[in-house]
Amino acid sequence: MPKINGNEIRPGNILEHNDGLWISVKVDHVKPGKGGAFAQVEMKNLRNGSKLNERFRSADKVERVRLEQKDQQFLYEDDGQLIFMDTETYEQNQISADLLGDRRPFLQDGMTIVAEFYESEALNAKLPQKVICTVEETEPVVKGQTAANSFKPAILDNGVKVMVPPFVGQGEAIVVNTDTMEYSERA
Repeated sequence: MPKINGNEIRPGNILEHNDGLWISVKVDHVKPGKGGAFAQVEMKNLRNGSKLNERFRSADKVERVRLEQKDQQFLYEDDGQLIFMDTETYEQNQISADLLGDRRPFLQDGMTIVAEFYESEALNAKLPQKVICTVEETEPVVKGQTAANSFKPAILDNGVKVMVPPFVGQGEAIVVNTDTMEYSERA
């Protein structure tokens, strides 16, 4: 694995540190009046979510890890484990449903996601940014109510609540942005 100097750490880098894998969330480069420059790095553990603030001097060497991105097609869920098929090798992989967190309801049968692996361990999973869902429940459309800021609550077919514009009715298909968990457009 390539080693980088402490002053080369950037947000989003994945580092092997203290026998763990960490993603650098925030990096402040500090040049004090006395002494050498250093990077103050806020890190999050990729395995357990714990946080750590660490100071790296320019001369410090740290291992930078590259995660391998693989397209995975969702097959089914089994006891908290999501079963995916690698779209290149057709191998089946188990990924913990916890990796998707509150985005889990947006995972649909046959959907392809991008999973990030370190060796054979899945550490991150990204859904497509836009997912089509159907509005199960919402208030009826009110004629003449066109104000852009008057969104109304809606419950989707996957049980998730989102705010939708007043013109969206029950049974309509809408596009939801999985990054922001918000209404994007009509499908």
